[in-house]
Amino acid sequence: MKTPDPQVLSLTGEELLAWQARMQERLLPDAAGDFAILRALLQTYLYLVEALSAARVSVARLKRFLFGSQSEKRRDILPKASDLQGEADSGAPGGAGKAPPKSANGKPKPKGHGRNGAAAYPGAQRIPVHHPTFFRGCPCPDKDCRGKLYPFKVPREVLRVFGQPSLVAKIWEQDQWRCHLCEMTFDAPLPAEAEGPKYDVTAVAMVAILHFGNGFAFKRLEQHQASLQIPLPASVQSELLSEAYRKLTPVLDELIRQAAQCEILHNDDTGMKILALLAQIKKSQAQGSSGASKSTKERTGIHTTAIVAIALAAGHRIVLYFTSTRHAGENLARVLEHRDPKLLPPIHESDGLDHNKPGQVPVISGKCLTHGRRQFVDVIAAFPDQCRRVVEALAEVYRVDAIAKERKLSLEDRLSLHQEKSGPIMDGLRRWLTDQFLEKSVEPNSGLGKAIKYMLKRWEPLTLFLRQPGAPLDNNLCERVLKRAIRLRKNSLFFKTEKGAAVGDLFLSFIETCALNQVNAFHYLTALLQNAHRIKESPGSWMPWNYQAMLREEKAGADPPGTSPTKAAGGGVGPPVVCPSPAVRDTVLAKAIDAPPTRDLA
Repeated sequence: MKTPDPQVLSLTGEELLAWQARMQERLLPDAAGDFAILRALLQTYLYLVEALSAARVSVARLKRFLFGSQSEKRRDILPKASDLQGEADSGAPGGAGKAPPKSANGKPKPKGHGRNGAAAYPGAQRIPVHHPTFFRGCPCPDKDCRGKLYPFKVPREVLRVFGQPSLVAKIWEQDQWRCHLCEMTFDAPLPAEAEGPKYDVTAVAMVAILHFGNGFAFKRLEQHQASLQIPLPASVQSELLSEAYRKLTPVLDELIRQAAQCEILHNDDTGMKILALLAQIKKSQAQGSSGASKSTKERTGIHTTAIVAIALAAGHRIVLYFTSTRHAGENLARVLEHRDPKLLPPIHESDGLDHNKPGQVPVISGKCLTHGRRQFVDVIAAFPDQCRRVVEALAEVYRVDAIAKERKLSLEDRLSLHQEKSGPIMDGLRRWLTDQFLEKSVEPNSGLGKAIKYMLKRWEPLTLFLRQPGAPLDNNLCERVLKRAIRLRKNSLFFKTEKGAAVGDLFLSFIETCALNQVNAFHYLTALLQNAHRIKESPGSWMPWNYQAMLREEKAGADPPGTSPTKAAGGGVGPPVVCPSPAVRDTVLAKAIDAPPTRDLA
């Protein structure tokens, strides 16, 4: 039933204060508590009216004022809870780790000053700088020394960071010549860098990362480049990405096929807008409201599904995005159609929604422990003591999982550790939850009762980590992956067509897969676009974790035979040593020989 609109009364602040005084006089002497509630409600209303009229309060600030902090961390929801000395404060499940170090006065040390050394820049261009005259074994240039010079094994590193536009442009001014008699024209030869299309593949890769990876809207990037006098129209950006999509589709198909063979699959979805689909939905709704009968309920929601596949044996993680009217479970079922039937059913981790289930596809179902915990966090203000017990019990479970990660235990050892440490905790928690209903300590329809029923109903999939090796505790990984799609939605608002959504899904899948596998997404996309003619032959060789082998193979085939890196005298491959020309070497030797010795070398 729809709530009726409230009746609007126009009262000034003085009139409200006068009404408050009259109500205080009419209340009974023992109704001081009721008057305190009434006064708090009135003050809240006045604050909201004043803040909204002055337009000085944000929605986030207003929500914090009305509903408090939205944090789920244990130190925020249980401020009086004492953490164990030296152990993790697993405030947000999955975030357990060591407590921050403290200084001598007991205050937490700052995270750092933000300065990075040369080792923190693996993507920086390294330029060897060799001395113009020195060579291995050459005399010391000090006139008082008769020693010889030898290079350090590790060169000194000088780091500088430069700025430039996101996309740069170069113009080659090519000389042209014409014969005055035959009028034939001749052009000066262009360097290899000047050959090719107007927009290099590196420009396409950068646009994809800025737009899909970082949520940089097309129009915003167009304005940014125009301000730097290197224009890049939004329509050109869209065309470049659409053309790249056609070239990279085989790699996405192979990524889907390999994801279907993984042992663990997470999935979840979030809302998205596709203008073409919204127009179709509105048209269909208009036809239905005109009197046409509808045999089935039409879908009006559009979602972006994120699927995270984990290959336990190989250690790879694959991320796939799908934007359409299909739910997360339907997209997962379409992926699992490519699974080898000889393989055992995979572990499927998701929240408690039925839409996330992959239909009739056999899977080992696991549920997110964080979602079960969240049911208690939402009602912790009304039931602090009961919810504290649940939150602290789950904190111990996450602490055990953090220990397993820190020790880098195998899947079987991690399972044994959880069975030994977490098993008794979860068994005790289950007995306590059941006793709340048996002892009639909790009303089943209350907020706490609903939270208990949610967890007990899904107890078996919630505790899958106690029975299945490698089973995750929660679906937090997929939740974090969805943030990239959410950021794109907040910045770019929508996709115009279904094809545009497919282009976005492809690049989002590549960029997030590179991020989870610690691969440079710009270098990967550039390599794919440069070798688009080769990826059709063997797309499985162009995955983020093995594409560099193909690049090395191509480079080895391009190098002339007999070439090899210069080896240092120590035996390993070291920095190349440039020997000076004979004339320079003779000059240095002559100066060293002619210099009179001034030091007693005996």
